[in-house]
Amino acid sequence: MNEFIVSARKYRPSTFSTVVGQKSITSTLKNAIKNNQMAHAYLFCGPRGVGKTTCARIFAKTINCQNITEDNEPCNECESCLAFNENRSYNIHELDAASNNSVEDIRVLIDQVRVPPQLGNYSVYIIDEVHMLSQAAFNAFLKTLEEPPKHAIFILATTEKHKILPTILSRCQIFDFSRINIKDITEYILHVAQKENVQIDEAGVNIIAHKADGAMRDGLSIFDQIVSFSGSTISYQDVISNLNVLDYDYYFKLTDYFLSNQIPEILNTFNDILDHGFDGHHFINGLSTHFRDLLVSKDEATHKLLEVGGEIQEKYKVQANSCEQEFLLQALEITNDCDLKYKTSQNKRLLVELSLIKIAQTAQKKK
Repeated sequence: MNEFIVSARKYRPSTFSTVVGQKSITSTLKNAIKNNQMAHAYLFCGPRGVGKTTCARIFAKTINCQNITEDNEPCNECESCLAFNENRSYNIHELDAASNNSVEDIRVLIDQVRVPPQLGNYSVYIIDEVHMLSQAAFNAFLKTLEEPPKHAIFILATTEKHKILPTILSRCQIFDFSRINIKDITEYILHVAQKENVQIDEAGVNIIAHKADGAMRDGLSIFDQIVSFSGSTISYQDVISNLNVLDYDYYFKLTDYFLSNQIPEILNTFNDILDHGFDGHHFINGLSTHFRDLLVSKDEATHKLLEVGGEIQEKYKVQANSCEQEFLLQALEITNDCDLKYKTSQNKRLLVELSLIKIAQTAQKKK
């Protein structure tokens, strides 16, 4: 049996050019390598799954490459690069600070730092989740971080920069990684799907990208999950069924009912949504997002803020033409108010139903 490798590992970037959504950071690191102006300590911070450890590994591989390309990328052919790619390089050392956070662990690391690299020019020490180090461990690490041997470079990675001591921050070059936008995640998952010979609707990929919440790793994990569920042909319906996401059609249908004041149909549609196992709070948040998307669809200048696929984007533009801006603003206020009251309400279903009726009445007042 062939060993299965999850997509997040199989398609992990191996050069700066293949890193998605962090162009400013990869350009800065490449320029530092080109001009030989590398710092001895870096802090990579940002949300989960956006490429912090990946960039740290590529940086470590590149500075030890024996034949760096003209674009300041690793050649992936020399002995040093091959050792990195096969996870047998002695030039890269990774420490998980979540489980190695004591003073003793840092002392072992400090002893290790003194040993020069066997192949290449630098030993790179990547300390993941560095905010988990204890206060004493941070203090023990300070001197080495400030004045390491010439061959040593430290890359600290964290999702919680605010928990790191100012004395550590002042000794590092800080790179803030951003969430990856939905367009970039969608394009990369479509690229992976093509490589894996998986047919998938673009609208379905867009749902995966929304669910990933800016993290490429999460997006690829969700993609693997849906491939396991549906096989090599994945429809939009397969995606929303597997991820338990409400179909856009519910929101479009409800908005039409609001505009024509069809209260029985509105209440029956909400009942249908509850019968399918969806939570009322989840529904009202989705409806609020729908009204927001209709609002940004009303003006060409804000179309770029609409983060949905092509076919659904057209649906938004058509329905937005039927909605007055004032109605959408009041509908957003009603759904937002319902959201705030939901957790404390004794009768949650009634709260949502009243909100839906208010929205329908608001639509009638605007006519």
